[in-house]
Amino acid sequence: MRRRAAVLFVASPVLLILAATAAISVGTAAIPFDTVWAIVLDRLSPGLIHVSWPASRASIVWELRVPRAILAILVGAGLGMAGTVMQGVTRNPLADPHLLGVSAGAALGANVAILLTGHLLGPYTVPLFAFGGAMAATGIVILTARFAQTTGAAHLVLAGVATAFVVGSLGNVLIVVADPRAVASVVFWMLGGFGFAQWGNLGIPAAALLGCGLVFLANARQLNGLAMGDETATTLGIPVGALRTLLLVTNALLTGVMVAVSGMIGFVGLMMPHIARLMVGGDNRLVLPAAAILGALFLVVADIAARTLAAPNDIPIGVVTGLVGGLCFVWLLRRASRP
Repeated sequence: MRRRAAVLFVASPVLLILAATAAISVGTAAIPFDTVWAIVLDRLSPGLIHVSWPASRASIVWELRVPRAILAILVGAGLGMAGTVMQGVTRNPLADPHLLGVSAGAALGANVAILLTGHLLGPYTVPLFAFGGAMAATGIVILTARFAQTTGAAHLVLAGVATAFVVGSLGNVLIVVADPRAVASVVFWMLGGFGFAQWGNLGIPAAALLGCGLVFLANARQLNGLAMGDETATTLGIPVGALRTLLLVTNALLTGVMVAVSGMIGFVGLMMPHIARLMVGGDNRLVLPAAAILGALFLVVADIAARTLAAPNDIPIGVVTGLVGGLCFVWLLRRASRP
């Protein structure tokens, strides 16, 4: 297990850099790897490299593809960590970042922005409304749990499922009564994608990943205690209720930001923690960074597939992650069931 963990943490960053380079290179206008790196180095340190490429190629690399690759890395890492925390907090191996109605709330907020308000706040309208909807749904779940005077894992999951159904129904009502021409934008957003990636959109998800990731890592040892049950964790001195609320709110914040900038991308938060545990064991101090690296790598590769399989059109990345992730997950289940 230690050998596999060492290989993962050494090899995965190298593979991630190669995958990101490939993601920037491939497309309608294919660009060689050496040119990609030359353009990036020239933008980071002007004058370091002699410019031998047209300005249009530099614009494609720096303004379009590099932000898209970075956003895929941020979202993949965020969803991988969020899934790990959700499975630990709820002690449910089938939990994912969208379990507590976060995605349903984000979808409702995006529906309101696309179908009702229009570009009220410019290009940030849909992400901001989606984030607001995600946080509102999370607040409803926590208030419901407090109203029931419990913060137990099972009650939180039930409150989240109920909230997801109610909020999802409201979003579906908007779709039914909306202009059919606008519904296509809603559906494409709900299936996920990185087509709107820009340099100006990367700061918020990067800050959310850094801040929430530090909170997760700081509480990773206590998260291990939660896996043994509330009573055992309490005897170990872990404030179960407060810790669970902190992790769920932080998880909702991270998931809400990632959903707001990329749409609803499934299977990453469910699958990556399981793969990470197969490679590094059950200690969340190792599982959290491993799931982040694997999630980032998976989404970069999935984005390459989404852009090339039906070029020049983009396949919604949620379709790719659902198809590939589902097949891989079935294979992992079969492998884990073998004696």
